[in-house]
Amino acid sequence: MDKDTKIIMKKKLNITDLSGEKVMVDFETGKYFLIKGAGNDIWDMIQVETTPEEIIEKLMQEYEVTREECERSVYEFLEQLQKLNFID
Repeated sequence: MDKDTKIIMKKKLNITDLSGEKVMVDFETGKYFLIKGAGNDIWDMIQVETTPEEIIEKLMQEYEVTREECERSVYEFLEQLQKLNFID
């Protein structure tokens, strides 16, 4: 995945919001994922097609973080979602 890869949520998941954390469950596969912190912001952004670069730029406006830290966190998060087959 590079900075210009188009990303969007792949399919409908059962999402429950618990005190600022999201729990996502794919009942077809039994896979689940817990999101907290900036992960919530990333998840909200991928409801429509976006790129890692757009996500990084938006997060850097919201949080006091270096570009290097932000890039690393965003790519790690997106890779986890990709492994679970939650994003295209």
